[in-house]
Amino acid sequence: MRYTISPAFSYLQEALQSAINGFTTQGTDFVIGRRNAIKIFECNGINVNVKSFRVPNALNTIVYRFFRKSKARRSYEHATILLEKGIGTPAPIAYFENVTAFGLKDSYYASEHIVPDLTFRELVEIPDYAEHEIILRQFTAFSFRLHQAGIEFKDHSPGNTLIIKNAPGQYSFYLVDLNRMNFHNSMSFDLRMENLKRLTPKQEMVAVMSSEYATLYTERTEQEIFNTLWGKTAEFQRKFWRKRALKQKLKLK
Repeated sequence: MRYTISPAFSYLQEALQSAINGFTTQGTDFVIGRRNAIKIFECNGINVNVKSFRVPNALNTIVYRFFRKSKARRSYEHATILLEKGIGTPAPIAYFENVTAFGLKDSYYASEHIVPDLTFRELVEIPDYAEHEIILRQFTAFSFRLHQAGIEFKDHSPGNTLIIKNAPGQYSFYLVDLNRMNFHNSMSFDLRMENLKRLTPKQEMVAVMSSEYATLYTERTEQEIFNTLWGKTAEFQRKFWRKRALKQKLKLK
């Protein structure tokens, strides 16, 4: 098992190694999915969020060992870059990679465990959520800062932004699920809108987001932003539901 631990958390080395070694039988279940699992471990008084990435298939075992960084390593490095750029994310603590001479087996990303007040998903599902428009506008400004920093968060979807209320009308945003990101010197208008298309299927939310984005991005009018973003959103939704319907049909067969 090879690993990298953030210098700020080097004192947790022994506790982290114990958590990784005992991942299958210890810790508190947080998210147990088909592909990956997340557990919470108490390490020297700190709640640590540990994500276990599934063992890759035979080809990717080799790819991740010799040609491409593991998802755990990318998550750690991307979190470090985000914080350097002033973008919120749970503090990266460490990553672990279980490797052999022939390939990568499992890997783990450890980060600070944050308990949010909500995620972006609540804004989509609860239209009368308290301060809904305030949160949505601040989230849009947060996304604009991402784009200005050249950060293309490829999993910019409803469950991957944690939101914490600091005071009435004041919110902080933290990105999670970080392994898929691209970093650019600048982002085109089209790429910016492409990056926002997965967040909500609701036209009224897209209208608010377009209004707020237009106050910050003066190269396009509010109407141009809305037309482009809603067009990309609607097309994404059509493809999403078509794909889901096809999967359900195939299962019936």
